[in-house]
Amino acid sequence: MMEATISVWSFSIRSKTKQITMAPYIIARVNVTDSARYAEYMKITPGVISRFGGKFIARGGETETMEGDKESSRVVLIEFPDLAAARAFYHSEEYKQTKVLREGAATAQFVAIEGWSEN
Repeated sequence: MMEATISVWSFSIRSKTKQITMAPYIIARVNVTDSARYAEYMKITPGVISRFGGKFIARGGETETMEGDKESSRVVLIEFPDLAAARAFYHSEEYKQTKVLREGAATAQFVAIEGWSEN
């Protein structure tokens, strides 16, 4: 089982207005049941994500649960230029076709979240 804990801060600062804008993310928690089949899904997703301006920030890896129940899922964090791009990626025909590769290989929860900003 692959696991990851993620702490990421991605921001831009406008010096005159003191505006901090954080990128939106999709956080995926994935329970892999068939590693070989899931590997096929993993080969295709980077290209699909990049076509919507997204990029992986974390993609599996070692995790350490700091508080609460031990995280046993594979954790993936994907950054997008805006929440509309994250939504467009997830609901796109291209991703729907790619997602078929994950069927029977893993179950997942995907959550889109806006980054924090201070105006």
